[in-house]
Amino acid sequence: MPSTSSSEHTPSSELRARCCIAGGGPAGMMLGLLLARAGVDVVVLEKHADFLRDFRGDTVHPSTLEVMHELGLLPALLARPHQEVRQLALVISGRRMQVADFTHLPSHARFVALMPQWDFLDFVAEHAQKLPSFRLLMRSEVVDLVRDGTRVTGVRARGPAGELAIASDLVVAADGRHSRVRERAGLEVQDFGAPIDVIWLRVSRKPGDPSQVFGHLSAGHLLVLLDRGDYWQCAYVIRKGARETLEREGLGALRGRIASLVPFLADRVHEIQSFDDVKLLTVRVDRLREWWRPGLLCIGDAAHAMSPVGGVGINLAIQDAVAVANLLAEPLRRGAPTPDELAAVQRRREWPTRLTQNAQIFIQDRLVAPALAGAKPTPPLALRLLDAWPWARRIPARLVGLGARPEHVSEQILHRR
Repeated sequence: MPSTSSSEHTPSSELRARCCIAGGGPAGMMLGLLLARAGVDVVVLEKHADFLRDFRGDTVHPSTLEVMHELGLLPALLARPHQEVRQLALVISGRRMQVADFTHLPSHARFVALMPQWDFLDFVAEHAQKLPSFRLLMRSEVVDLVRDGTRVTGVRARGPAGELAIASDLVVAADGRHSRVRERAGLEVQDFGAPIDVIWLRVSRKPGDPSQVFGHLSAGHLLVLLDRGDYWQCAYVIRKGARETLEREGLGALRGRIASLVPFLADRVHEIQSFDDVKLLTVRVDRLREWWRPGLLCIGDAAHAMSPVGGVGINLAIQDAVAVANLLAEPLRRGAPTPDELAAVQRRREWPTRLTQNAQIFIQDRLVAPALAGAKPTPPLALRLLDAWPWARRIPARLVGLGARPEHVSEQILHRR
């Protein structure tokens, strides 16, 4: 098993940093790298001892790959084991349809890279730790915020050496959809609901299997397959809260459903040996009304939990990180960002988030949920047109691959020495 390349620090009882980032996921690690590159003293707190969490977002989209290109890191990243998806297909009631083609994108990497998230995070950490103003504290978790009146001035954390106080000009919450930081800040969350959950599992892949099949949808079932080289990473979509029903029905029923939906997997569904091999992702779609308070900013899933539809979550979070670095690196070098400067981040990133979430909710409610309820899905007109007109597949490829507002690393970060 791979392990994090991050060195472990022994924290003192008190630290000081211009920016303290809670959470060492894609948003937190990318923001830490960019701010450190801009000369901002930054500390990242990651509560785990390493980055080894299976069945996390492993789809690295062209938008993220373009950021790595701008940083001069793309060749080194792609030297790590990965698979490249250039087209997406959807099988609806047995009819295979091509829906997206990434090969015409205006980017240097015209594909989605499938890479374990721990490899991606190890890579970012490795390069961030070469910078003198970057610190990564593993096994360190925020337990509360420190305030001066209404302004957040730091955090209290718990690490290997015990309690730790970190004073900072800005605290960034990048600690996920169950963010403790946003909960401590009392930020209001708008919950838009989600009629689905996802269970993740894996089965072996054989040389004669079809390649790059994105999803299989039929009455009562949706299974998404990701080609991971020697195995399929499978997302079996279920109705919200149906995990217990699935377990009562037993493994045999689950194996039978998968074999019926994707016949070429029938000879290996026995590899699912227990429900310990089945990991539940509870799907949430929510968004903060305000992403900030004086001295505090939320990004990524802490600001907006995404549906797994399209696999865009980590890439949208990384776009948040790039926007934060572009807008706040200079203010952080001077001191504490003003409320107007923090609000500017939300203004820049909120409408791409709204657009993406609205599209996800539409697909969940209009296509996926009725099919899971038993209705035989029929390809909507838009999908039929995509299948018939190859040039039209560039449109969803651009929306999924680059997003509504792609962020680019600013010149002040790229050329600062």
